[in-house]
Amino acid sequence: MKLGIVGLPNVGKSTLFNAITNAGAQSANYPFCTIDPNVGIVAVPDERLDELTKIHNPKRTVPASVEFVDIAGLVKGASKGEGLGNKFLSHIRECDAIVHVVRCFESTDITHVEGSVDAARDIEIINLELIFADMETLQKRRDKAVKALKGDKKYQLEVDLCDKVNALLLEGKPARLADLNDEEQAIFDDYGLLSSKKVIYACNMSEEDFSSGVDTNANYQKVREIAQSEGSGVLPICAGLEEQLADLPDDEKEMFLSELGVESSGLDRLIKECYTLLGLISYLTAGELEVKAWTIKAGTKAPQAAGKIHSDFERGFIRAEVIAYDEFMKYKNMAAAKEKGLVRSEGKEYVVQDGDIVLFRFNV
Repeated sequence: MKLGIVGLPNVGKSTLFNAITNAGAQSANYPFCTIDPNVGIVAVPDERLDELTKIHNPKRTVPASVEFVDIAGLVKGASKGEGLGNKFLSHIRECDAIVHVVRCFESTDITHVEGSVDAARDIEIINLELIFADMETLQKRRDKAVKALKGDKKYQLEVDLCDKVNALLLEGKPARLADLNDEEQAIFDDYGLLSSKKVIYACNMSEEDFSSGVDTNANYQKVREIAQSEGSGVLPICAGLEEQLADLPDDEKEMFLSELGVESSGLDRLIKECYTLLGLISYLTAGELEVKAWTIKAGTKAPQAAGKIHSDFERGFIRAEVIAYDEFMKYKNMAAAKEKGLVRSEGKEYVVQDGDIVLFRFNV
């Protein structure tokens, strides 16, 4: 999973990126301090892996991972080359989803590129730049389809689709809100439109607001309303606190979070929100050699889940031996679980569930 961290300059993108990846991206109080996108890969926290590792004592434990890309601050006119322009729009295009950091704190020490803090306005600026870029992309696809239409009438569907989505963009609405049938969706997915990507709004608050209660922050309320209207995710966060957390050992980190009245770090909550938004789950493989988490789309059937490990597993799929994690933990031993009839033999139509411990049988 590849997540692009975007937002206006000086909203806390790089501070948040530094905190969640410990990658050391430069952070400074002026626009465009991030010239090239910084990339950090972090492990997905999963207590199930920790428990399975204790039981199996494998040679290695491999968690699922998330790649974060810190993209330079966008400004008005980015789609026309303003600021650092289209170069950075292309970095967004390569991501699976967008973490849009929105400034929800006041500070006389940190300048705002627009001169004041207004979360709704800031979101609109970013969204419009993505929409403008998408309108150019759609026009090129439409022109190409119109030419092809002269020789093949099937391209009429694509011309109509471009017009349908463009009408939505002209209203200032992102492409992800388009109501499409299956045939249209198949074509649409190939466009790679920036505003079609799923979004999580990370509301960067002051330590005081985050600690005392996020609902009192008016800008957070604005962002939550926007997120609800477009089916996006929203996450209150304090980049400054996350930065402090990043340097603490695990035991002190738990104490720090407890004092704040927060169950988990911003990173944990962000990854969980991303999994939910993108419809992702993890299944597990466990043995003496390796304990590993594999990320798949919810609804994936057993052969395709097996293909995540190796294409031969999918091609020669015979069956999957499956036990739910919670069922396994009752006995903490696969042989004992089998004796109790808890290990199931599933075929090609089985839909893999989150937390399934799976052994694939295949023959090539």
